[in-house]
Amino acid sequence: MQIGDQIPRFNLPTLSDQSLSNDDLSGSWSVIYFYPKDNTPGCTKEAIAFSENIEEFKSLGARVIGVSADSPKKHENFINKHDLSVELISDEDKSLCEAFGVWVEKKLYGKVHMGIERATFLFDPTGTLKDVWRKVKVTGHAEDVLSALRKQIELTN
Repeated sequence: MQIGDQIPRFNLPTLSDQSLSNDDLSGSWSVIYFYPKDNTPGCTKEAIAFSENIEEFKSLGARVIGVSADSPKKHENFINKHDLSVELISDEDKSLCEAFGVWVEKKLYGKVHMGIERATFLFDPTGTLKDVWRKVKVTGHAEDVLSALRKQIELTN
């Protein structure tokens, strides 16, 4: 995904019998962040940080959506355990991860495996990519995205 690209088409499960598609995001700013796994330290910290800032994102007309390959049931447990207020998408077949280019080769303790790169994408209300963060470091990231959103809104007004 490059700046100026349109959000890929998708329709994936969220919680229980619900789903979210790219069409549901039309007309609002969207922060879509990819993370490796529910209930791991970094992923939990990131989800909590976005949740702590959710009212500011909403006041700017933005939705915050986290994506991992965990099941909707695992997402539900993650949300309940940490009182999260972000939306979570279940991408079990990794089709959305592949469309965004975040299903990548990773190294851990010298071993190579495939996994989800921690990355965040900011889309405007027309579904156009405005900003990208790759290989995200969790500390301060939600605040950085919020700041970038404010700047993008200023540029469009």
